[in-house]
Amino acid sequence: MKIQSEPFRIRPAKKLDLAAHPTKIDKLCESKKHYKQTLEHHVAELSSLQRLHYAADRYALLIIFQGMDAAGKDGAIRHVMSGVNPEGCQVSSFKQPNAEELQHDFLWRTSRLLPPRGQIGIFNRSYYEEVLIVRVHPNLLDDESETDHPRRRKAFWEGRYRSIVDSEKHLHRNGTKIIKIFLHLSKEEQTRRFLERIDEPDKNWKFSASDIKEREFWNDYVKAFEECLSATSTKDSPWYVVPADDKQDARLIVSRIVLDTLESLKLQYPKSSPKRLKELNAIREEL
Repeated sequence: MKIQSEPFRIRPAKKLDLAAHPTKIDKLCESKKHYKQTLEHHVAELSSLQRLHYAADRYALLIIFQGMDAAGKDGAIRHVMSGVNPEGCQVSSFKQPNAEELQHDFLWRTSRLLPPRGQIGIFNRSYYEEVLIVRVHPNLLDDESETDHPRRRKAFWEGRYRSIVDSEKHLHRNGTKIIKIFLHLSKEEQTRRFLERIDEPDKNWKFSASDIKEREFWNDYVKAFEECLSATSTKDSPWYVVPADDKQDARLIVSRIVLDTLESLKLQYPKSSPKRLKELNAIREEL
């Protein structure tokens, strides 16, 4: 059974209600062995397509991961991209902006790390934090010298959505394909994962008191994600809402999304010109 990515894609201009999207679905594989075989198959396919993507040197691919704390972003990246040649892939994580980054517009720090043609770039969190965590905590705008703007008014956030959509349209026109993945986690599953991080010594480092503090704003984050995904999912740069309560299912869906995107590019290895073929034949004779 081939996993379908299309059901998880958010249609442009559609008002999103995350409550209507499940955080868990029927298991895609009947056993752990079946899951491993399916993921290995996806990883092998992705490795082959990544080599083609690198050789063709025609497009860049940007994959953006967003989600609540403990949604599984790191694990999805690690498992799905495990077969990709590191020379053709770069992962960038974005935390709180530093002093230099705050002196620029909100897209600047991520723009510097966009992938070049032939490469896959992965953003673990991204410029979308500027309409998510900053939306929930608008006082952060004080550090961005945005005090002249009506921070809590609808028009301000709509302006940021427009900036994001315009930027992504520009990238698409110039050969960067963008796929955006929201790992949709339930609050109950987040609780279970937080407890796991506390109870298992080798996971203690993943947990901080700020994680619990942010849980108090769960409903605010849900609203911010709903408005953000609704406003910025486009035909060329879509959002996918991936059920994340089951890590195995989430990884299979994510890998399928990436595979479908690369396959849609219909890439081919560069063809050798008559002059190049003549050179190769001459080298053959020397060997």
